[in-house]
Amino acid sequence: MSESQRGSVVGWVVTALLAGVAGVTGSYALAGYTESFVAAPVTSLVTQNAPGALLQFAIGPLTTIGNQVGIEHLGQQANLVLAIGLGVLLFACLVLAALATGRRYGNRFVPVGLAGVLVWLAAAVLTGAPVTALGAGLGSAVVVGLTALAGSAGGTNEPVSGGRRSVLGSVAGVFGVGVLGYFLGSRGGESASEAASQVEIGNESSGGSRNATGGDAGGGNASGGSENGGTNASSGGDNGGDGGPSVGEMLSLAESKSLGIDGLEGLVSGDDFYQVDISNINPDVSADDWSLSVTGAVENEGTFTYNDITGMASENRFGTLRCVSDDLNGKSMDNAVWTGVPMGRVLDEAGLQGEYVMLRAADDYYQEFPVEALRTGFLAYGMDGEVLPQGHGYPVRALIPGHWGEINVKWLTGIEVLDSPAKGFWEKKGWHGTGPVNTVAKLHATNRLDDGRIQVGGHAYAGTRGIDNVEVSTDGGSSWSDATLSEVLTPNLNGDVWRQWEYTYDSPGESHDVVVRATDGTGTLQPKKTQKPFPSGATGWVSKTIDG
Repeated sequence: MSESQRGSVVGWVVTALLAGVAGVTGSYALAGYTESFVAAPVTSLVTQNAPGALLQFAIGPLTTIGNQVGIEHLGQQANLVLAIGLGVLLFACLVLAALATGRRYGNRFVPVGLAGVLVWLAAAVLTGAPVTALGAGLGSAVVVGLTALAGSAGGTNEPVSGGRRSVLGSVAGVFGVGVLGYFLGSRGGESASEAASQVEIGNESSGGSRNATGGDAGGGNASGGSENGGTNASSGGDNGGDGGPSVGEMLSLAESKSLGIDGLEGLVSGDDFYQVDISNINPDVSADDWSLSVTGAVENEGTFTYNDITGMASENRFGTLRCVSDDLNGKSMDNAVWTGVPMGRVLDEAGLQGEYVMLRAADDYYQEFPVEALRTGFLAYGMDGEVLPQGHGYPVRALIPGHWGEINVKWLTGIEVLDSPAKGFWEKKGWHGTGPVNTVAKLHATNRLDDGRIQVGGHAYAGTRGIDNVEVSTDGGSSWSDATLSEVLTPNLNGDVWRQWEYTYDSPGESHDVVVRATDGTGTLQPKKTQKPFPSGATGWVSKTIDG
């Protein structure tokens, strides 16, 4: 290969890569950070097909490293970067094919239209959104077009990408598309959840059903069943639209019961509530288009609309969630006030016959667990007095009291009852997080008081078993003292709510190890043996060395 030919090949590759970047940027310009952005389906494909060991590393050690350097969800961010890179390579290959076609026909401008069409088709197939996919095609076409113009400006017969002018044209093109794409894409559009967010949820303090969309709705099953009333006796009595405290009253109650420890999150997490998903870009599901199907081993299959669910008498419940990948003293454990309806109102109509259930979501996530756990479940469409945020599962999510976060499926679309067990998404990757949560007492606050004493505090959680006691040792575990506990928040999801703990002691005047452990409501002490999150959740006693 001559030097001229090598230069031509290098020029083609540079142009193709830059056109690939412009294609991804053009997609972002029209789609924004939504499911129509070309990287979205790629992240899902990577997650769905990645080996379990790789996912374990991404959500475990890699995420922990990210937290230490101030980068949240580093594993997911790495997946997004990989998806963008794969998108660039895909578009670059298509542009190379277009450039080769142009060379064959001896025309610099044939590749412009061909590259645009090929990239548009690829983006449309990937995203299923042909209109927003036009951004990808236009972005790549602009770079190839400017390359052709720059290459012909000097009046030479060099190949399209063989000269310096061609490369400079490519750079100019990708820079222009990049700047425009960033500003257009960053403007973003209003998600379905944001559009509905002006509606207050769960702030009725007297009886009567309500519709989260603001209109009237019947409370029956869309398949023609009778209206579902009543309450979930296992979850603490009536409330919200069914006669109990409003969300506002419950938030005030949580604030009043907080121990008020500096540096410790309150009893309701608010905007800091953790998020872990299999996809980087959350589904944007409209309430008008949403429905929940109940199928499989049931007497009566049925479908419920959003109005069917929100038209039932609402209830407000405190409820805590913890991710199975949460480190022993990590922060993927939070509490909120949820508004919705007991799942039993839906299940009673169906007549369950199987022993297992598979919950399915709009993002193709699925999780299986014993059907008995579903009977105390909750269909939530509100969170802390607002419409359920998109990132937490709008329009409706499942809450399964006392179980790891992975089976509290967001963007819930289907309840499939099974006769025999099946593996859910994370079980296929080697995790075993479908069972009850492990008991834990976390140590997140350390304060030196004005009188010289030391105050430590944190949260304790044991799912529906509840927390009976928290003990603190200031000498590495040789002796123990009872900590002060916050009162139990009620009404809650069958006891599934955390408690704060606090202990203040005289400084020993030297470095010492503080250890904390909890006893659940059954009288069982938190296991001492340290175990990493994979595969069944972290266990052990949290300890911290504190200077005297």
